[in-house]
Amino acid sequence: MSFPLLTATAALPALGAVATAAVPAARRTAAKWLALLVSLATLALAITVLVRFDPGGSRYQLTESHAWIKDFGVRYELGVDGIAVALIALTAALIPFIILAGWHDADPLETGSRRWRPTQGFFALILAVEAMVIISFEATDVFLFYIFFEAMLIPMYFLIGGFGDRAHAHGEETAATQRSYAAVKFLLYNLAGGLIMLAAVIGLYVVAGNFSLTQIAEARANGSLHMATSTERWLFLGFFFAFAVKAPLWPLHTWLPNAMQESTAPVAVLITAVVDKVGTFAMLRFCLQLFPEASKWATPVILVLALISIVYGALLAVGQRDIKRLVAYASISHFGFIVMGIFAMTSQGQSGATLYMVNHGISTAALMLVAGFLISRRGSRLIADYGGVQKVAPVLAGTFLIGGLATLSLPGLAPFVSEFLVLVGTFTRYPVIGIIATFGIVLAALYTLVLYQRTMTGPVKPEVSAMPDLRVRELVVVAPLIVLLIFLGVYPKPVTDIVNPAVKQTMSDVQKKDPKPEVEAAK
Repeated sequence: MSFPLLTATAALPALGAVATAAVPAARRTAAKWLALLVSLATLALAITVLVRFDPGGSRYQLTESHAWIKDFGVRYELGVDGIAVALIALTAALIPFIILAGWHDADPLETGSRRWRPTQGFFALILAVEAMVIISFEATDVFLFYIFFEAMLIPMYFLIGGFGDRAHAHGEETAATQRSYAAVKFLLYNLAGGLIMLAAVIGLYVVAGNFSLTQIAEARANGSLHMATSTERWLFLGFFFAFAVKAPLWPLHTWLPNAMQESTAPVAVLITAVVDKVGTFAMLRFCLQLFPEASKWATPVILVLALISIVYGALLAVGQRDIKRLVAYASISHFGFIVMGIFAMTSQGQSGATLYMVNHGISTAALMLVAGFLISRRGSRLIADYGGVQKVAPVLAGTFLIGGLATLSLPGLAPFVSEFLVLVGTFTRYPVIGIIATFGIVLAALYTLVLYQRTMTGPVKPEVSAMPDLRVRELVVVAPLIVLLIFLGVYPKPVTDIVNPAVKQTMSDVQKKDPKPEVEAAK
């Protein structure tokens, strides 16, 4: 029996979460180091998965399959394609940086505070989220996926509600109220989507007789499983609704700005760079593969919703006064590009969307973590409270600028390639949608450069005159992310080589081919 590599990759952070939570309360530093070491070991396993994966091999590799609940046809089935491998690597790579960035975010509050911040619990919850996200990328049994798709809401709820941002202008009591509101809103939105998806999961079992993604897809392909058109469309809507909430797609997005605003910067990165990717990934793996005809039927409406997300998110980002809310609305705009690329039903669009998931995770992590370092120094999230930071903390300002330029998809940085592919892939089939979506790029340049100008340039405000530059720990967090942004911006081939075969198989699932160019290439 071969080594269960996929199980180990998900189980290690889960066991690490238990061990971290069990560290005695007086040994907070030991808990931090344990969590960091577990995250690095998980990264090593994720790299092993990446190395052992053969892009030219079978669709799902490193598979594991064991009987679980026989009476209901539920199996413990794992397998990864190129898209899943890329996202597992992204998740495992970001968690060590998230832990390092949040090194002091859960330290006890000052003596006499009404709230105690259990440091061990904070880092244990981060590892628990990592475990659940990784197994969600690996699961090829629909019921198994659903369990962890929903279970990850529990640790995220406590991370948002119990470990909020300390930079609040209205006192601890008001801050606690707003954190609770953001956490409950996050939970209710995602639970509502999950309950609707549960009904669709049950309906799929009634129709197919099992929960195996590969078996159902094969039965659909060879004609042994037939779904009535109306049944397929209702099941598709049940799955898509849950994924659109998680993504988040307009108009189901409103939980995200509150959650990111009230979270610490590392938890905000965990939300938008890691957890939300499960929603867009699941659209590719489950919606398109299980319900190809319904996916094509719903495409026009979904493209319109994605387009609204792009423009709406960017417009609201322009008008924000809070740094974290600005990044949140920018992420809504970027997720609109990802969904648009998925449902453009072209190989360029879907390759760009998958690459965008990876690049958005890196760029958002870089920008938000540097913003978190900035906010922790000044004690305020308001843009108006800053000015002239680049004169007193040039390294902080420089890394903030690179993260911002990546957010606006500057050529030479990683997000540019993915955004370009999404727009090209969309334009070849839906030119009007593609043209309108380009306004999102213009607005991204506006909100990013205005943010930098108002916070980093101009006269030095007295409150920031003594602001220290990035420390060694903070440089260790930011520098690798900047290097990745530049490397993948210049040479994205390592990622595209992994994801392109999986994209071709997804295109085959929905029986779509790329449109032929109207003008033949010159011979």
